Amino acid sequence: MAKKKTGELIAEWLEEFGAENGYELARTEYVKEGGQRYLRVYVDKLEDGGYGVMGTDDCEIVSRYLSDKLDEADPIKENYVLEVSSPGMDRPLLTEKDFKRFMGSVVDVKLYEAIDGRKLLTGELTGYKDGEITIKDEKGKEIILPKGRAAKVNLAVIF
Repeated sequence: MAKKKTGELIAEWLEEFGAENGYELARTEYVKEGGQRYLRVYVDKLEDGGYGVMGTDDCEIVSRYLSDKLDEADPIKENYVLEVSSPGMDRPLLTEKDFKRFMGSVVDVKLYEAIDGRKLLTGELTGYKDGEITIKDEKGKEIILPKGRAAKVNLAVIF
């Protein structure tokens, strides 16, 4: 049997633990920064059939659980720091589930190539189908673009 990737293991572990304790995995990343490796796990809190606020106590609960599971399975041989946090207010939209969940929200879309002289589009997410993102910009213009043209799609932070 092929060895599972760390992200797949975390997804498996959090599926059952999350269902029992009200958490849902948003994404994982394993990065090297300044000579240190980080395993970052972004988690949403589930409340009353929707999403709630992921507080520091919640992060600690998930971190302790994952730390024990990671120590037991030992899928990463080098030293690393485990960080558990909320995906944040400006969370990236990566999956179809993300796009559907945040339909109607304002998003920032950073493009690889400019459209109408702009590499950053901001607007309401009005559609996601067959890998195409539809947003309505601040002037009410509907823009449809393949997800592959977008370098990043994040929820816009509006104050």
